[in-house]
Formats: sequence, C-alpha cells, structure tokens
Amino acid sequence: DPHGKFSIDPQFGIIRSKKQLDHEAQSVVVLTVQSQLGNSPVYSSTQVNISVTDINDNPPVFLTKSDKVTISHTQPPGTAVYIAHAEDKDSGLNGAVKYSIASKQSNAFSIDPSLGVVNLTRTVFAEKQQEYTLHIAAEDGGSPPLTSLLTLTAINLTERRLDSLAVKIVILDINDNSPSFMSLPLSYVMEDVEVGFLVHHIIAKDPDEGRNGQVTYHILSGNENKAFVLDKITGLLTTAQLLDHEVQERYSLTVMALDDGSPALSATQVLTITVLDVNDETPVFLKQLYETAVHENRDPGEFVIKVEAVDRDAGLNSMLQYEILPGAGYEKFKMNSDNGELVTAASLDRETQEVFSIKGNSCHDLGSPSRSSTAQLYLTVLDENDHSPLFAKTQYQISVTEDLEEGSAILDLSASDEDDGLNGEVMYSLIDDTYGAFAIDSVTGSIVTTKALDRETKSQYTFRAVASDCSTHFPRSTTVSCKIHLTVVAENSFNSAFCGVTVLIQDVNDNVPKFEQSYYKALVWEGQSPKTDIIQVFAADLDSGLNGETEYSILSGNENATFLIDSTRGILATNTGLDYETTSSYRFLVLLASDRGTPSLNSTATVLITVLDVNDNPPVFSSPEYHVHVKESIPVGTHITEVSAKDCDAGTNAEITYAIISGNDRGHFYLDGRTGSVNLVKTLDYEDTMKFTLIIQAT
Repeated sequence: DPHGKFSIDPQFGIIRSKKQLDHEAQSVVVLTVQSQLGNSPVYSSTQVNISVTDINDNPPVFLTKSDKVTISHTQPPGTAVYIAHAEDKDSGLNGAVKYSIASKQSNAFSIDPSLGVVNLTRTVFAEKQQEYTLHIAAEDGGSPPLTSLLTLTAINLTERRLDSLAVKIVILDINDNSPSFMSLPLSYVMEDVEVGFLVHHIIAKDPDEGRNGQVTYHILSGNENKAFVLDKITGLLTTAQLLDHEVQERYSLTVMALDDGSPALSATQVLTITVLDVNDETPVFLKQLYETAVHENRDPGEFVIKVEAVDRDAGLNSMLQYEILPGAGYEKFKMNSDNGELVTAASLDRETQEVFSIKGNSCHDLGSPSRSSTAQLYLTVLDENDHSPLFAKTQYQISVTEDLEEGSAILDLSASDEDDGLNGEVMYSLIDDTYGAFAIDSVTGSIVTTKALDRETKSQYTFRAVASDCSTHFPRSTTVSCKIHLTVVAENSFNSAFCGVTVLIQDVNDNVPKFEQSYYKALVWEGQSPKTDIIQVFAADLDSGLNGETEYSILSGNENATFLIDSTRGILATNTGLDYETTSSYRFLVLLASDRGTPSLNSTATVLITVLDVNDNPPVFSSPEYHVHVKESIPVGTHITEVSAKDCDAGTNAEITYAIISGNDRGHFYLDGRTGSVNLVKTLDYEDTMKFTLIIQAT
C-alpha cells in the first residue's frame, strides 16, 4: 500500500479505506498483513486480495468533437465512409460502447452499433445536397448509461457542371501496419460470476484505413475447456461456463488481433486471467467421529487428540479456527483454535464421569461470510488405581459359641473399590496366625472355622484381614484387625503410583503373532459352571499399534461350541458344562491369534484339554435286592453270595468299598469290602433265627 489508501485496526484486524479508490487506476490491490503477539519476535503474515468494483463514472470519449469526411456519387450503397471510435475507461458493461446516429439531415447514412462504421445507404447526388451533418452518439452499457456526441460533416464531391476543371487525387492505403494491442494483458474475475459475465475488453488499433484497419479478435490457445468466449468484432471476452477457483485459478489465453487486409497482418498477446477465490467451500473434517481415551488424574494440559479439517478455498477463506461448542462436560477440555489439538482443562476422574460425548466440536473458516462444520468427539477416561479397597464397616464385633462345627461361617467381611477392572476387583486374605482355627474365602470375604473351638483352651483370637485389589501395577490394600468378642479396627495403607513414558514408532505389519507354545495342555474338572476359565494363552506380536494388537478366536475343534475364548485376554473358558463320562478329552482344539493390521497376519496353536473326573456318580448295585436260601447245617466259611455295584466315575472315584451297615448285629456273616463276597462266619440255627436281612452299602 505505497499510496496509503488503506488502514487496519491493530487490535481487531478490520481493514478500512483512507482515500478514494479508482477502479480505472488500480482494479486489484494485494495487501500483505502481518500479525504479532505482544512484543514477541515471532510473527505470521497473510495476503488480502481486494477487488475494486467498477462503477459507471466515465463517459465514452471521442478523440475529437467533430470531424469531416468526403463522399461521392460514385460510391455504391454499403460503402464505409467513416469509423467512429470512442473509448470508455470503465470495465465490463460500463465500458462497452454502442454507436448510434442521434440526428441526421438525410437517410443516406447508417452506423454499425458495435463497430461505429458509418455506411452509405444510397447514392448521393450533388444536385440534391452538397453537405450532410450527422450527430453520432457513443453510449456505454452502464446503469444509468453515459453518452458523448461527435459531429460528422459529410461533403459531397460530386462533379458539377462548371467552367473550371476539378482534379481529385486519391492516395490509396496499403496494409502496411499490424494491429497493436491497447488493452492490458492482465484481468481479474471472481469465481462466482454468472455465465456471460464480461471479463475483459480486448482493444487493438490499426492505423490503416478501410478493411486494412478493420480488426477482428480470436483466441489461439489456452481456452481448451471452452471457459471463455470472445466476440471477434467487439473484443468483449465473457465467461462461457461457471468458473471454479479450486479447479483452476489462472488462465493464460493467447489472443490474436487480425486485420482484414490482403495479406492480413496480425498481433498476439498473452492475456492472464486470475480467478479470485470466494468462500464457496465448507470445511470438512477428516472424520465425523473421533474416538480416543485419556487417563484420569493427569495434570491439566494433557494431550487428548488432534482433530483436523480441510478447506479447498484459498487465503483467509481456507484458514480454519477450531472450537468446542457448549455441551455436557465441555468445560473440562480446551481446544487449540489454530491447530485443533484438544487438551484437558482440568484433571479427570473416571469414578465421577467415565465417558464424554462432545457433539459440538466445530471448525469455521475466516471467509466472509464464514462457513463451518462440526464433528463428534467420544472420549473414554481410563482407570488408574487411585482408590484403595474400603471395608463396609470400620468396626466388627462378633461372639460365637465353642460348639460350632468345623467349616461354620462366623463373619462376612465386605470391602469395595471404586476403581474399574482388576483395579477394582477385591481379594481377601488373613495375614496373622489364627492357630489353624480360621480361614477366609479370598473371593467372598467369608471367615469360616477350620477346626473345633475350645474356650477352655483359648477364649480369644486376634488376627488381621487384608482386602487387596488385583491391579497388576502397584496394588492397593486395606488391613483390618479382627478380635473375636472384641472391636475390629480398620486402617488404610496407600502405595505410591508411578507412570512411564512410551515412544511409539510408526509400524509396518511385518510380524506374525506368535503363541508362547504351539501345543498347550490344560486340565479342567467336569461339572464346572459355564464361563469357567481353563487356561490363558498369549501370543506376542513385535509390531505396534493395530498391527501389534492381538485378537484370539477358536479356529476349529469346537463343533458343539463347548468352549469360548476372550478375544482380548486369550482366556479359554467353558461355554457349557463338561461331563467326563461323555467326553474325557478334547484333543484338536485349534486357536487362532490374529493381529489387526491390513492385511491381517495370524498363527495357530493346539490345545489338549483333559476333563478331570468328579465323583458325581454314586455306585449302583446290579440288583436292588439279593435273595439267598441256605441250610442251617452249612459249615462256617461257606460262601453265601456276592454283591456287585458299578460306578460311572473313573480312578479312585470308581473304586467301590462294600460294608454291612445293619442286620449283622450278631456277627454271623463276613463281607469282603473289596470283592463284595458274603461268607458265613458263625453257625446258623433255623430255630433261633430263620431270616437275616442285611443292609449293604457300596461306597
């Protein structure tokens, strides 16, 4: 801005004009604007393109106010006798000139409205009129139009019958001058103009006369997509189709001005047309939904995610500003308006709010009017082990009688942990000597007796119970002291937490997940409830990110869906109850470990699952009753009968022992506990006892 025509508000950046602007002097102004934060030496700059819109403030101007031309009766109708030319400094329709004869003494003349060529309409005779006066008007296409006049005097030189002799010498023109361009080789047009908009007025002059000086205009190259059309007579260049700055921002048209001489002469000019951008493109986010996770308890300023949008416009129209629109929980985050980086504005607490769904992540460009778009952010707060288990009560008091049976539950301890997952899963244990009298269920916290109690031997027990979470990193615990008959006091113990820094390198998926073993063996008891864990397998993938994330599945050998596997942790579990008596082993269960890369890589491992027998089947006698008849005279030692029972279980669970549990009070019979053979061991006396009913138990 060397002439100081503009000023800018240093605080708000508002640009204002200081002096009157003149489209004819300068139609486009390119300002370089610099911004600086305080006294910082760091600054940024941008360009502001200002198009000065033309108004119709210049009338067409003839080179002279009046002119003369000679005519003769020898000239036929249609002969061009004069070319009127007026120039208008305005542009577009404001500078497009049309010609007309405002007043005339005769109808012997006509004028071409575009070219200004004055033609004879008939033959003129001196006897009728020797001189003609025409008022030629030049009018532009502005609103309202501006006009100027030229007075043209046509003198008829037709010979008269006089005593003198007149000799007329006419110097004929030859085509010895090429057209020369008068218009500038540079033009600007906004991209949103309609079809038919006047882009540029190409003007070339040829000092020759007649046809030698008549110029036509042609586009030689640069208009392959037919974006423009050139009127070959007037030189008016208009748009033939809609323009798009984002598709093509500059055109270089090679324009030729050609006269009508023989041979014809020409001149060329490269016309550069710059398509100026308007804010017609809306910013577009690279994703409509951004999902990420952030750890709780981090200091404000923790990086969360970076969102990004693109705008196909240029300059200020493409410069984007990001913001979070008001919504639930938005005050806990802060968005960098320039680069789209989201950071925490406060420390997050998963136990207070675990998920943030921010629907108003917005960006807008700096165009006028501004355009904007929105995307959604879905943030999950990851748990840290920041809570210790807490017992439901701080004091416990219990009295028990000494005649409790072994295994009796005497107290149910209960502790809860607000953390999530393993961090919130509580396990119980006893850390003091209970003299073998008590034990605690690690899962339920139930304290039971493990032997008979005797008040006379020991009347009071004091021990401590611990509730610990299952965090794999720095587990937390709470200890409680228990006194039977006395008050229980709880005290908390806190451990320190540490964090690590991980540097991620962009990965290529070139490593296959590998199982720690290609063949696994596992044992599981029959009769367990569904979802019972059997074995945990692990496959390591040296890649990182999605390429190194392993998912587990069962590839084959699971036809009846007997098993299932946790796709993330690799824990193989039962899906249905197992029955040793139906299937004692599963030999061909093939597991698949796949990474999440593209394309995905995988490996397999085979698991042999052996079902362990549970003593879930009682022995069954081959007959519910055995009837035997013997004589009273049979000798001692005689084999009476043999009982037999079968057990569907296996191993020791199927080993049967026989015993007489009633009916042999006087000891007449002996039962072999292993074979089930019944023998006489005492003499029988029919008169004493004529019938024995033995109840035999198979165990």
